[in-house]
Formats: sequence, structure tokens, C-alpha cells
Amino acid sequence: MSGGEAPEKAPEKSAPTGGAPTHEPPEGASTTGTWHGVEYAATARWLVLRKEEKPTAEVFSVAYVVGDGEERPVTFVFNGGPGASSAYLHVGALGPQRVDVPGDGTMPAPPPRLVTNDDSWLAFTDLVFVDPVGTGFSRMIEKDGKDGESKDADDPTAYFGTDRDLAAMAEFIGRWLSENGRWSSPVFLAGESYGGYRVGRLTRVLQESAGIGIAGSILISPALEFAGLAVGALGGGDYDVVPWVDVLPTMVLAAHHHGRSRAFAPETALAEVRRAAEEFATGEYAVFLTRGASMPVEDRERVMQRLADLLGLSLAFVTRMAGRVRVATFTRELLRDEGRVIGRYDATVTTTDPFPDREVFTGGDPTLTGIGPVFTAGVNRVLRSEIGVDTDREYKLLNTDVVMSWKNDAAGVYLQPIPGATDDFRYGMALNPHTRAFITHGRHDLQTPYFATDRLCNLMRLDPGTAERLTVHHFEGGHMFYAWTESRREFTAAIARFVDEATPVASPS
Repeated sequence: MSGGEAPEKAPEKSAPTGGAPTHEPPEGASTTGTWHGVEYAATARWLVLRKEEKPTAEVFSVAYVVGDGEERPVTFVFNGGPGASSAYLHVGALGPQRVDVPGDGTMPAPPPRLVTNDDSWLAFTDLVFVDPVGTGFSRMIEKDGKDGESKDADDPTAYFGTDRDLAAMAEFIGRWLSENGRWSSPVFLAGESYGGYRVGRLTRVLQESAGIGIAGSILISPALEFAGLAVGALGGGDYDVVPWVDVLPTMVLAAHHHGRSRAFAPETALAEVRRAAEEFATGEYAVFLTRGASMPVEDRERVMQRLADLLGLSLAFVTRMAGRVRVATFTRELLRDEGRVIGRYDATVTTTDPFPDREVFTGGDPTLTGIGPVFTAGVNRVLRSEIGVDTDREYKLLNTDVVMSWKNDAAGVYLQPIPGATDDFRYGMALNPHTRAFITHGRHDLQTPYFATDRLCNLMRLDPGTAERLTVHHFEGGHMFYAWTESRREFTAAIARFVDEATPVASPS
């Protein structure tokens, strides 16, 4: 990114007319840059959200715009958590600069180096990276006794909920389009993990409640349905079936990657391993999980042996687990004899087990916690040194307070689970016969397993026309598969084609 004279800053529009309360957010910053000969403006600023026309929160975003925009596609980008800022996608995959990583899912030694991102989506779309309230530089507006303040100013967690979050993002997108004169632009959404959940639901909400047409939705490692995910990946239920089925193929791929599978020779093609794992997961294994003690002993023993061979674990251990090996257990057990732990977010990555003698692993996941300093340093350098944001606020890469305070706004009864995104996604696709969608996972991700999405897509009952507008394509790597060089390149090429297909050139009148 090159410095130079900053473009003229558009006037703040934080206060509506009619005498409504005003609020001045921190001053943003702008600069210009060149990416592979393409000139762009980078603008970092806070936009004030309102409730009942009263200022409630400041949402920080960074926009990269080529030319005057107008009819160029614009993509609004979120990460997940909830509680994660957009930095992972911003400086990890999509922006004009990214942190320099080894390219195999591992992280570099600190401090990270910024390099030109040859795979930036800026080649085919403008980009707006959005940090939801409580993440990045986004904050609630603290109450200071002024008349007309929203009652939400008393609640620091007012935006930490399923529906309020969607309303906030819809408000932000509509306001951004208005303030930047971009209502003629094709609108795309891209979100990772919980951000994928957010995009799935916004596919409906934006069209139904905000009047914003969606050209395309891109769901990256999404958590579409939380009920099954929470049981299969993080905990474990003796009475459930689907979560165990969803995560098993990824476990099998992990065992094969580390040379522990007894079911396949080391040179076996990944496609063959994956196909066999999926067939077993939805076949004999699903029957075993469903029938339990009613299954004949010899059949149970056959399933246990096959499962142990696929996972590379001992038959005695798998039998003791009753065929339900939790992810947290698997990540420690697979390479226990080497004193290594595999990553939950990328099962190809390992680290030393610091507590090999303890039953419970108390360290952070090596493929999430370990990358924190890399992305924190990278995004701070881009924002503060390259774009010129001057603030004493801490950039919160991943705010656990948001995660712990998150609420199900739709709950009407005791312990009602968070609603899934699949129904809203299906409905949103039906609202507009031109909206396209792209769903993708890393095949080595144990946190949001790819097979869960495959299973859900097979159950959506899409008519042929809608099915043609949905692309499901997975890549090698983990939750953040773009940390793999080849996967990042293939991903960008695939999305370039997707955006082109979703924005056909209008015929002359």
C-alpha cells in the first residue's frame, strides 16, 4: 500500500436530521494504494448504529474501493466467533496485503511480514471488512448522562445476540451503500465460521427486511446448525447420532494424513480415503449409533474394529469410548505416543503436548490460539501504519467476552437452542431466482466439519433451478484453509468465476 495524499473524506452522517441526538465517532483515516497496477482507496472509519434514532454503537470497517465504484461488485466480509474481528480474512486471504505464512497451515515466527496478496479479491470486487460490535475497534457507546441516549447504552452486551447482530449488520450494510452511493452495485456477502452462519441468515434478512438484493452469498467454513456442532465437535452426547457421523470423515482424513490409519496404505489417494470414510459414517457406523445395544454383538465388534482401523486408535480405546470418540479426545490421542497434539481447526498441524500426564488438555488449540499474535500484529500494522488510523483503542482480534455473553434472541422457551441458518438460507435463495451461493470448507477442519454441510445440502430439497445456483466446493487445509498456498489460490480463482457468473453483463436496451 502506498502513501500519499489521502482522498477527500466524505462528511460524517452519524446524526439524522430532525433534532435527533448526535454522536461523533473517532476520526477515521484514508489512503491510496496500488495492487498489481490497480489503484484503490482504502478507508477506515466508524459508522454509528442507532436504535430508536438514538446512537448506540460504533462499528469499525475498512473499505477497499477501485475507481468510483458505482456498478462494481462490493463484498461485505465478516469473520465469526461470535466475537471474532474481520482481521483473519482481511490480512489472511482477501485484502491487498496479507501476513506472510509458510503456506502449509503453520504460522511464521513473530513479528509477521506483510506482503502483497497476489490472491486478493480486489481483482474482481470492492471489499468492506466489518468488525461487529465488541470486536476489532468496534464498541458500544458508553452512556454519559445526555438526554436522548438509547437505553442500550446501559447494557454493554446489547448487540451480543443472534437477531440483534443480524439487525446491526443489515443496518450497517444499508447505511454504507447509501453513504457511498453504491445502490447500483451487485452486493455480495462473505463470512467465515459464525460469519458463515451470519451470511446464511442475512441471505434472507437483507432481502426480506432491508430491501437489499443479494447477488451472491459466500459461506466459508460455516456453522450452519449449532445443535449438532456443539455436541459432536466440542462435547459429546451418548444419545445423538448425526454429530458423530458429521465429524468422522475429517477424523479419518487426519489419521491418514499422520500415517496412523490401518485401513489405508500411505499412498492411497485422498479421494478414496474420503469416499470410504463417508460411506462408513453414513452406513454401518450410523446404524451402530442408532441401534445401540439392540445391534448383535458380532456386528458391533465388526464396526468397532473398522472404526479403530480408520481412526488409527487401539480397539480397546475405541471400545471403551463406545464408538464415540470426542474431538477433544481424538486430537490428543492420535499422536500421544509422540507427545504431540493435533489441531482442532487444522488437523494437519501439531504441537507439543505440554501436559502429557494430565487427563484434560488445558492448553489452547495450536491452530487458533497460536495464530493470534500473527494476525493481531498484521492487522494493527495495516490499520495504524499503512492506512493511518490513530486511536488508543485495543484491536480485539477475538473477544471471548462476546462469546460468553452471546444470547439467543429468538428463544421463547427454556433452553431453546440457537436457530440454525439453513432454513433462512433456503428461504433467501427462494426469494430471488438470481441469487447464487458458494459454500466451502477445509477438509481437515474438526471444528466445523465439511461433511455436516454436505449432509445438510443433501437434505435441503432444492429444486433443480435453485440447486444450479448453489456451489459446494471444499479445499485442502483446515478451518482457515487459505493459510495453505494452493488452497488460497484455488479459492480465489473459484470465487472470481462465481462473482462473474453472479454478475452477468446487462443487455443493452
